[in-house]
Amino acid sequence: SAESEAWKKGVIYAEGQNLARYLMEAPANYITPIKFAEHIEQKLRSFSNVKIHIRPESWITTQEMGAFLSVAKGSAEPPIFLEIHYLGGANTDDSPLVFVGKGVTFDSGGISLKPSSGMDAMRADMGGAATVCSAIVTAAALNLPLNIIGLAPLCENMPSGKANKPGDVVRAKNGKTIQVDNTDAEGRLLLADALCYAHNFNARAIVNAATLTGAMDVALGSAATGVFTNSSWLWTHLYEASILTGDRVWRMPLFEHYTKQVTDCPLADVSNIGKYSRAGGACTAAAFLKEFVTASHWAHLDIAGVMSNKDEVPYLRKGMAGRPTRTLVEFAARLSHDRHN
Repeated sequence: SAESEAWKKGVIYAEGQNLARYLMEAPANYITPIKFAEHIEQKLRSFSNVKIHIRPESWITTQEMGAFLSVAKGSAEPPIFLEIHYLGGANTDDSPLVFVGKGVTFDSGGISLKPSSGMDAMRADMGGAATVCSAIVTAAALNLPLNIIGLAPLCENMPSGKANKPGDVVRAKNGKTIQVDNTDAEGRLLLADALCYAHNFNARAIVNAATLTGAMDVALGSAATGVFTNSSWLWTHLYEASILTGDRVWRMPLFEHYTKQVTDCPLADVSNIGKYSRAGGACTAAAFLKEFVTASHWAHLDIAGVMSNKDEVPYLRKGMAGRPTRTLVEFAARLSHDRHN
C-alpha cells in the first residue's frame, strides 16, 4: 500500500487496544493494583514528556479520598492511585484533557457478593483504567500535540472483616457523605473521589471510563459504549471519533429524574444505588457520579457492555475487548487538532 503512514498509525492504534486487552484478560493475581501501575510505568518509561506518580495508600489518605479507601480496605492488596502526566502540548501550562478510569483489579462484589458463575470475568473490572491508560500510551507513541492527565484509582473489592457493610456511610473527597447500600456498586465510589481530584487541573474536559453497570450491558449490549455527558460539544467530538474508529458510542440521559433517586437517601447526602433498585441502573449510576462533578465539560463512558467479545466484533478474538481505546485516542487527536485550529 502507498498509505504507509496510515498503516503505521493503524498499527499504533491496534497496539494500544491490545495493551488494554492484555491488562483486562490477565489473571487478577498477576495484575494487582501495584502490578497494573508498574506495567503502565514501564510502557511509558521511554517518553521524556511523561511523568508518572504511583501514589500509595498514605497519599490517598492525605487526599481524604474516603469513598475510594472504603472499597480498598476489604482487600489485603493495598490500593494505588496512578497519576500520569503526558505533556505533548506546545505549552505545558495548556489546559489538559483529563482521563479517569475505574481500576478495580478484581471485583467480588464485597459483602454484597456476586454469584460465583462468571465471577472470574471480574478480573477485567479495571477496564476503565486499562482503556484510558492505554489511550495515553498510544497518544504518547503518536506524539499528539496536547496535554493529557490520566487518573486511575486501583484496588480490589473483596469481602472480609474490614470490608464495607451495606448501610455504611463514607465521606468522599468533596465532603459529601455516601450511604453504601450495595457494596457491589463500588466503582462509583472510586470514581467519586477521582473525579473530585480531577477538578484540580483546570481541565479542558474530564472523561471517565468504567465497567460500571450490568444495566448498561442490558441496555445496549456490545453494540456501543454508553455516554452520559453534560456537554454537547464533548458529545459531538466523542461521537465523531467513534464513527471514524468503528468502536461506537451512544448518548444516554442525564436527567434530574435519576438524580432524585440517588439523593433521596435516609442516612447521607447520596446513596450509591437508585432507590428503585434495578430501574434505570446505568442512568442512576451516572446521576450519582454527576454529584461529584462541577466541570462544564464532563463525560462518563459506561463500558460494561463492550467489556468482552464473543463473536460480535469479527476482527476481535473471543475474550476481553479493550474497547473503546481507539475511540479515546481518536477523540484526543481531534481535540489536539481543535486546539491547533
